[in-house]
Amino acid sequence: MSEFAKKAPVHGLIAEFEQPHDLVEAATAAHEAGYRRMDAYSPLPIHGLAAALGHTRRQLPWIVFAGGIAGCLAGFGFQYWVSVIAYPTNIGGRPLNSWPAFIPVTFEMTILAAAFAAVFGMLALNGLPRPHHPIFNHPRFALASKDRFFLCIEARDPGFDGESTRKFLEGLNPREVAEVEA
Repeated sequence: MSEFAKKAPVHGLIAEFEQPHDLVEAATAAHEAGYRRMDAYSPLPIHGLAAALGHTRRQLPWIVFAGGIAGCLAGFGFQYWVSVIAYPTNIGGRPLNSWPAFIPVTFEMTILAAAFAAVFGMLALNGLPRPHHPIFNHPRFALASKDRFFLCIEARDPGFDGESTRKFLEGLNPREVAEVEA
């Protein structure tokens, strides 16, 4: 390598496995070793892989709940404001705050706001939209949609050290360990 050639920044190290149980064991070992910024790629769903990676927190239900509550309050609050404060009209002797009449719109606003919170919360938590991910630079990653299983430990992980992480991954008996350029 010439003195003017610069090495591309590293996104992380990727290990390729041939069997799903090998990937789960590797993810478990990596999590136990203290790695937290890692991801696994597989052509099929693997039971127990999310837990092995340490994905136990579920934030999306709370986001959807907050969106539903906000929609409920907004729907009811708008109807209350219109009927009681802005344009009070006494029709047939009914009270201005006739909450049973507000139920359909309040329900629909709850569902609408919860649905929007679910969609946009999922996109935000997944880091989307992201048209290109550095993992696509790895030449063998195309096999992740066919018959191979990959574990990538990212360079931004606090415990990441190029050599020690490579030795750790090689100790898990992968088919191959390679660097992924950012």
